[in-house]
Amino acid sequence: MALVSALAVGVGGAAGAVSRYAVGLAIERRALDTAVVNVAGSFLLGALVAVDPSGPAALALGVGFCGAFTTFSSFAVETVRLAEDEGVPAAAANAAGTLGAALVAVLAGMALVGVL
Repeated sequence: MALVSALAVGVGGAAGAVSRYAVGLAIERRALDTAVVNVAGSFLLGALVAVDPSGPAALALGVGFCGAFTTFSSFAVETVRLAEDEGVPAAAANAAGTLGAALVAVLAGMALVGVL
């Protein structure tokens, strides 16, 4: 991997991680903050894919920022914790709601830039 590409991913990843942390501080509600970043990140990545950027900018935004901003592992852990704390129906609603909203967000991001 070229140094410029690696640096682009690193810079984007740092910005995404800090942004993810800031959303968590602002929302302060387990599972909701993760759903928000996953849906927002899906929207952004859908728009990026539709624009089809290339080079370091695509790596910084798509792989770096979106990769660090969104979080599947936190989503999985929080869904299990919801099942333990609030029951399976709450966990199922979180899982289905987040996945459905993220898929709609990808389509909306793509539509925003005129692909659909």
